[in-house]
Amino acid sequence: MRQAIQRIGFCALTVAAFVLPAQADALPAGFVRLADIDASIRQDIRYAGSDNFLHRKVTAYDAPVCILTRQAAEALSGVQKAIAARGLTLVVFDCYRPARAVADMGEWTGKGGPPDPHWYPKARRGDLLAKGYVARLSAHSRGSTVDLAIAQRVRGSIPKPACGTVDADTLDFGTGFDCFDPMSETAYRPLGKEAAASRKMLVDAMRAGGFVNYAREWWHFTLVNEPFAKERFDFPVTAE
Repeated sequence: MRQAIQRIGFCALTVAAFVLPAQADALPAGFVRLADIDASIRQDIRYAGSDNFLHRKVTAYDAPVCILTRQAAEALSGVQKAIAARGLTLVVFDCYRPARAVADMGEWTGKGGPPDPHWYPKARRGDLLAKGYVARLSAHSRGSTVDLAIAQRVRGSIPKPACGTVDADTLDFGTGFDCFDPMSETAYRPLGKEAAASRKMLVDAMRAGGFVNYAREWWHFTLVNEPFAKERFDFPVTAE
């Protein structure tokens, strides 16, 4: 009998040895990959590549994947369903951002440099922190903040903005994502008729879904009732 129990215990330990590595990539409790909640939302995660203001991959972005708290992901799915009825889709550029990625951005900014005509045409690189375009602590690290735009569901061709970057099918918002310039303020005027309408559509849709906009960036939204309002996380962005 004792030998049988020992064999069972050994088998249990053997199974556990094989299970543990599979859980090494498990997300913290309360977090999900957006695709597992709503795969119809287009993902264009810019910090996992070089098409961003650093011109390189950002630390801890090991995959071009959107991770959010479950509450934020489910709320975003509700917004997607609402705009899908109009033949449109959300496209996300950044979601959860590890604290070490925020630090990487801050360190890069602190090295200084001249303006970049495509990303910060009127500011010097070393001034991006002081001007509030880059943060030392980011709401993204709490997991319920997302940077996004609205795009056509049927892939087409939209002219690229002079400042910032967008998905190929993003509607006209006046600037692209991460254009560090006053033009990116949500209420900036004068603004073209189409761009003003696109910003209003996005703000209205996100507000109805329970998100609030950051007035200096038309693309930046945080879930009002976010679950980790006083916490910041630092696990890497990974794929399953």
